[in-house]
Amino acid sequence: MGIRQKCIIFAPYFNYFDDNMVTTGDIDLMRKAMALAQKGEGSVNPNPLVGALVVRDGKVIAEGYHARFGDLHAERNAFKDADRRGADCKGATMYVTLEPCCHHGHQPPCTDAIIERQIARVVVGLRDPNPLVAGKGIEKLVNAGIEVEIAESLEKELRYQNRVFLKYITTGLPWVVMKYAMTLDGKICTRRGDSKWVSCEESRLRVHYLRRELTGILCGIGTVLADNPTLTTRIPKYPAARNPIRIVADRQARLPLESHLVRTAKEIPTIVVYAHGADLRKLAQLNAAGVRTWCCNSPQDLLARAGKEKIDGILLEGGGTLNEAFLRDGLVDEVYAFIAPKLIGGMDAKTPVEGLGLAKMAQAMKLHDVQVERIGEDLLVRGLVKKDS
Repeated sequence: MGIRQKCIIFAPYFNYFDDNMVTTGDIDLMRKAMALAQKGEGSVNPNPLVGALVVRDGKVIAEGYHARFGDLHAERNAFKDADRRGADCKGATMYVTLEPCCHHGHQPPCTDAIIERQIARVVVGLRDPNPLVAGKGIEKLVNAGIEVEIAESLEKELRYQNRVFLKYITTGLPWVVMKYAMTLDGKICTRRGDSKWVSCEESRLRVHYLRRELTGILCGIGTVLADNPTLTTRIPKYPAARNPIRIVADRQARLPLESHLVRTAKEIPTIVVYAHGADLRKLAQLNAAGVRTWCCNSPQDLLARAGKEKIDGILLEGGGTLNEAFLRDGLVDEVYAFIAPKLIGGMDAKTPVEGLGLAKMAQAMKLHDVQVERIGEDLLVRGLVKKDS
């Protein structure tokens, strides 16, 4: 038997510490469930990523994950797999990365299925903060005589895996990832605006995986006017990968009608975010071309509107001005910085964050949980933005 860890046992209406423990074997199995959950990336938003295993005597007899929004949840997919294999789940242990739901949504409660299948023990990775669940799923299982334990030691990893969902379900706002590629001397383009290509092919492919993962992508009108991008997802391995909802911060509604974004707006959702005073005639032309228009006078207004439209995550692919605005207002949650081993110089060459800038180094915004990895010729530095407590 492996090293045992303290865990929380749930009883009706309160939590308490008990002698029951989660073993290293339990943790290993929960990590397998997490790997299953990741398979739903880019398909389940705004639902969470969830994986589930059914285990008897240390052997996995069934598995499942939430594969697509509106389809079966992980637990019911695991039971479907058990039926396919002819496996009896009575008396087995279920490992599920998120607290089982106990309410009717697009699918019936997973707690009902767990009880009906006579699962004896459930190891939960993370409590679900959704007000419709929030401990009530665990309570329902305990009231049915099922032993429930929490894999506390994996909380940080599980929270990161579902960081988009956790922010969205608790605040109604999307998770914002600021992505940029720069040279070793901190430039995102040359003095003449040439940016093709700062980063290597492998880095650019990684960005397309980010586009698949997040529901929305946001850039400024300056970027569109300079590059005429399509802002789509292009992954050879996944030719049918979801495209993000394309959002352009365009206060004066200057988006050209002949741009790639407008010409494809009827196939790929496209939104222009304008401010009061924009040309109403131009807005009508954009609407006729299939472009939706939102009136938002600040980045905060934009995120609030996006949240109401069930956009749970946004990839910020803007230039230095847009990046600075979101950073200044404390709206960036995570940063992906691709650094190419190139030097181009130039005091007029743009940088990832423009604006006036901070006066003192002590005021610098810091990242935590920083990870550095090699991607082709480049380095990727990513981390979470520290928020004021």
